[in-house]
Amino acid sequence: MFRGCLNIVTIAMLVLTAAGATACRVFDGPRAATAAVVVGLYLSLSPRLIREWERGVILRLGKCRGVLGPGVAWVIPGVDSIVCLMDMRIRSTSFSAEKTLTKDTVPVNVDAVLFWVVTDARRSVLEVERYRETVSWAAQTTLRDVIGKSELVRMISERESLDEELQRIIDAKTSEWGITVQSVEIRDVKLPPGLEDAMSRKAQADREREARVILAQSEMQVAEYMQRASEVYRTHPTVMQLRAMNMAYESIKERGALMVIPSVLADSMNHGLVGLAAATGFSNDGGTS
Repeated sequence: MFRGCLNIVTIAMLVLTAAGATACRVFDGPRAATAAVVVGLYLSLSPRLIREWERGVILRLGKCRGVLGPGVAWVIPGVDSIVCLMDMRIRSTSFSAEKTLTKDTVPVNVDAVLFWVVTDARRSVLEVERYRETVSWAAQTTLRDVIGKSELVRMISERESLDEELQRIIDAKTSEWGITVQSVEIRDVKLPPGLEDAMSRKAQADREREARVILAQSEMQVAEYMQRASEVYRTHPTVMQLRAMNMAYESIKERGALMVIPSVLADSMNHGLVGLAAATGFSNDGGTS
């Protein structure tokens, strides 16, 4: 009844009442002063201050008169009553579902947060009792229903779609009460410890399998290229000898030491050099002619 009555206008009216009562007592006697105090106190209960983010639902003799906007509102004390100063800002409510079975019979604990706002202060006061608790209970029951219709894999990998589904269902329930649900976000999905260990082992096994498959594919590619190289070396012996010389040179260059080469290999390298020089000379002669 006295919501918002303590404000600067009320204080000013009380000061004026005290000054008027003092003046009446001096000039007109104590009865006039008493009357002035009674009237001043009654009128000082009329102004109500409503802040920018609030809306006041007012009843006159038990019947809803309307909704008061921000600023100073004047009511009739004893006749009008502000039953609620509704906060119109966005609110957040956390809710959870414990040990709820999914569609594939896995017990999970789910924590979520609900972002909602009152869009119609009159309906939220007149249509539902204790709207905050009602919104929280509606969110919890909806979360349990959605979990029961979803599989564990979807809850882990498709949280955005679950958030949208929860928001749509809860908003359909609360819109009749003048409340709009802006978004729902699932914060955490807790699994039983045994299931977490099993899923961890499965994920590790999958990673090891992928690593082995990649290694096998790499070995196949290496073997294929080595087969192509062996065909080239078989048809061009000189190329093979030059490759052996290059490998020997690279080994000596990197280690900075001497290398003992068998005489057979050295002779083959020499023959390779002679053959390469002959081939080079023949190509030069052909190009000159």
